[in-house]
Amino acid sequence: MCGRFDQNDIARRYVAAFGWADAAYRGQAEPTHNATPGTARLIFHMHGGAPAAEDIYWGYRPSWAVGKLPVAYQARLEKIHGNYWRRLLQTGRAVVPAHGWYEWTGEKGKRQAWHIHRKDRAPLFMLALASFAPARDHPAEGGFVLLTTDSQGGMVDVHDRSPLVLEAADAATWLDSDLSPEQAAELARALALGPDCFAWEQATLASARPAVKAAPGAGAAAEAAPAAPEPAPQLSLPL
Repeated sequence: MCGRFDQNDIARRYVAAFGWADAAYRGQAEPTHNATPGTARLIFHMHGGAPAAEDIYWGYRPSWAVGKLPVAYQARLEKIHGNYWRRLLQTGRAVVPAHGWYEWTGEKGKRQAWHIHRKDRAPLFMLALASFAPARDHPAEGGFVLLTTDSQGGMVDVHDRSPLVLEAADAATWLDSDLSPEQAAELARALALGPDCFAWEQATLASARPAVKAAPGAGAAAEAAPAAPEPAPQLSLPL
């Protein structure tokens, strides 16, 4: 489901990998191998018709939902046409650049962290929905969620949900305000990268960046990878 992700590079290099030469960058988020919900992270979106890269709070809940619904950190692709998400699908499409994300397997107390990334180790671009309204009482009023879909192939062994990842050019099209919500959702379904594009490796829970062991059939050699403390449970609202 992507409870943490690896955003370990600086904004300028993520912007270059995305193919944006003139994006306005506003923000101070430091690169990290362990981006957590409830923190401000770098995202891409269109602002007034121009490319923008800025730090937005990871988590979303509108002010009217306080006391009724928890803060959400993911949204299911199959639910984004509902009333809760439709406004963001129209006006708040965004992209989160990263070098991978984490999932956990195993029993409580013996959980194993997995670092999932592109086989070519290139940056990946995860689809998101965001509210850019000023946050009055809680930062989640102006936050983002990652879009998830059913995992496919061998990735089901790690988690049954995965973030939607597109190639840079397709992710840029997702941001196009001329796309209707229906067209944007169809683009996400049709062009999301499949499991053959990814590798997943065990990550230890130590504070350093130790060597990791590649999962059988994951298609990547063992090498240094970030540590990943187990996250608290995160919510993807079924709305």
